[in-house]
Amino acid sequence: MTAAPGSTRVRARLDALGLTLPTVAAPVAAYVPAVATGVHVHTSGQLPFVDGALPRTGKVGAEVTQEQAAELAATCCLNALAAIEALVGDLDRIVRVVKLTGYVASDPAFTAQPAVINGASTLLGEVFGEAGTHARAAVGVAVLPLDAPVELDLLVELDGPAAPHSA
Repeated sequence: MTAAPGSTRVRARLDALGLTLPTVAAPVAAYVPAVATGVHVHTSGQLPFVDGALPRTGKVGAEVTQEQAAELAATCCLNALAAIEALVGDLDRIVRVVKLTGYVASDPAFTAQPAVINGASTLLGEVFGEAGTHARAAVGVAVLPLDAPVELDLLVELDGPAAPHSA
């Protein structure tokens, strides 16, 4: 696949999938969206913000269906990728998605947290191919910030030291 001039391979893949990276959401507390150290970037927990708002709130298995939550997990993942790109300048620098940790605000009877977090895992595979295959945890929790149904964070490896991008 060839990227258009001024575009990157990963950006071209996102376009082909009909996906757009959002503007990085402003932190809702005292943290930064992503931190680079050595060849790794760790993102902070990403909520499924769309245009600065949560499209759904509540517990998965009660107010939010498993399918809706999986879509929200993919949105969280796009937000995490946007945070990484804002920090390092180009998602093509990612050589491996190392770990995804997903949190699902769950009704006490809901036990399909892995299926919810598959929304993000599938997206990473579609965007990065084999390099998107990752270790993962899918954790059920009582509540998440702002009553979000899903939150996730990523750890990725870059092609070299993670000198921050200057915009």
